[in-house]
Amino acid sequence: MSADTAALSGRVLADGFADRIRRWSRDTGAPENAARVAQCTAFVVSMATLDGDVCTDLSDIAAALNDGSDTETVRQRLLESGVTGQPGQPGQPESRGAMPLILDQDGRLYLHRYFDYERRLARSLAGRHAAPAAPGIPASLGARLASLFAANRASLGDAADWQQIAVAMALLGKVTIISGGPGTGKTTTVVSLLACLLEQDPDCRIAMAAPTGKAAARMTEAVRLRASHLPAEIQARLPTESYTIHRLLGVMPAGGRFRHHAGNRLAIDALVVDEASMLDLALATRLIEAVPDDARIILLGDKDQLAAVESGAVFAELSADPSLSAARIDRIASLCAMPGAAIQAPEPVAQSGLRDQVVWLTRNFRFASDSGIGQLAAAINSGDSAAAIARLGADTSGTLQWLDDGGPVPRDESLQAILAGYAAYLEALRADGRNPSAATDAFARFRTLCAVRDGARGVEAINRMVSKHFRSALKHPLDPGEHSEWYPGRPVMVLRNDYVLKLFNGDIGIVMPDDSGALMVFFPEGDTGFRAVAPVRLPAHETAFAMTVHKSQGSEFDQVLVLLPEDHNPVLTRELVYTAVTRARQRVTLVSGAAVLEKAIQTPTRRRSGLPARFGELRVAGEAI
Repeated sequence: MSADTAALSGRVLADGFADRIRRWSRDTGAPENAARVAQCTAFVVSMATLDGDVCTDLSDIAAALNDGSDTETVRQRLLESGVTGQPGQPGQPESRGAMPLILDQDGRLYLHRYFDYERRLARSLAGRHAAPAAPGIPASLGARLASLFAANRASLGDAADWQQIAVAMALLGKVTIISGGPGTGKTTTVVSLLACLLEQDPDCRIAMAAPTGKAAARMTEAVRLRASHLPAEIQARLPTESYTIHRLLGVMPAGGRFRHHAGNRLAIDALVVDEASMLDLALATRLIEAVPDDARIILLGDKDQLAAVESGAVFAELSADPSLSAARIDRIASLCAMPGAAIQAPEPVAQSGLRDQVVWLTRNFRFASDSGIGQLAAAINSGDSAAAIARLGADTSGTLQWLDDGGPVPRDESLQAILAGYAAYLEALRADGRNPSAATDAFARFRTLCAVRDGARGVEAINRMVSKHFRSALKHPLDPGEHSEWYPGRPVMVLRNDYVLKLFNGDIGIVMPDDSGALMVFFPEGDTGFRAVAPVRLPAHETAFAMTVHKSQGSEFDQVLVLLPEDHNPVLTRELVYTAVTRARQRVTLVSGAAVLEKAIQTPTRRRSGLPARFGELRVAGEAI
């Protein structure tokens, strides 16, 4: 489905919902002017959720009405509509909370289910935060921590080791949010934490999960590689598989319900979620509710990456306050055998929902301080477009290339850069067209990342262009011709989970002939193996020479080429450019006009939400936080 088709479909659904709300309001006996305001509100809030917002506010409704109504008039009309609840207000019956529209005390407007998700998520996290996970820590755990981070200690001297601090925080609390960019050691931190948990309790039941199949597979592999230095008895007890969140919760075919939920919780003692920035509000709520109250929850992600495709920016909101109380600093210092004065962190603010639970990893082990990619990412992240463009234009390290190409159709220089990126893959196919291992390794080195799907600078056009080039260059005898999309060497990305085939959203396979000469799609399996799947059996899929930046989350490549559209687009944000650039380990080529790039870097994602307010309401109500 194209972006235009999806937008039209969303608008049609929002219109239908708004009409239903107007009829509902009339049926309650509400005045016609109140029913009209309710209809407008239903439409505006529905459209906002399609854009990723969880809520909107009264001023948006007043502007949409365009009849001179001020926000107070809108508020009164909504409360007269018979379809708007206002939880927490004196005199409001509890049943009003089940209304289809919700108006909170600060003027935020919600669809009921999103307000309910926010309230449930805040309540679930707050309840866990109230009780420490470990009133006492065995002395042996301190020794284990010291040995795990001895190398860091040698290089840091008296400075705080935030990886070690993150592990200590997770041992001391039930909820820990760890945010860090690529190369800041999140996986190393998690492996060290798992080792400590298993030393403390050899029977600790640990689940690892990620939002997508690709991210889950990468998590499994990363943990396996980082764990090689651990004692054999610890390695033997580490989890051997990471699950998609849907698979972990036990998604049921009918209705999208889960087998595990607040009433039937997971049988685990600890949950580690990677790429948590991809969690939308609904999935985050259902996941946290399914975890037992006495289990630990560790969320890993990058607060500066793209938010979820669906509504909400849960991880960014939860990780916004990396503050530590004096009491927690004392406990961390004792456990880590470091001076408390070295642990510099702001004091928690009164409204903090997760004080003592958030840590930012900022030391980069992948990019040196003078790294072109690292400096570019830092400039983008800070919104300094001038510094970013200057860094692109003045790079002498060979890690950055900027093609100042902003026309409607990419110039030949840009297209040739894309084809050059896949030259090693083409040579691997020419050398041995039946070796999926060599082909997969070569293909994984480079990727073209697009901001959009449609148009000459989008995913679909680039995939067509590269496919045409490959078919012409290979001239493979088993290529059935232009009437078929299947040809030897075609890379294919799965778009939908298939638990029977064990193929997951984001998995990439290579089309090759099997021993009988039939074209099959070869997917990696295990450390060195591959399995062949017939094309007709694949779930939804597409060619994968180019992918959207959203689809690239959870992946890394040696080199990436980032292709931005010719004009500014609502999807073009600072977070999108940052996410695209940080997919690269060695080299980034950025194809964009200067004005579009500058505007994107200066446009941070702003998703409206009331999650911090929900924590505040729990505090006022006296519920433990």
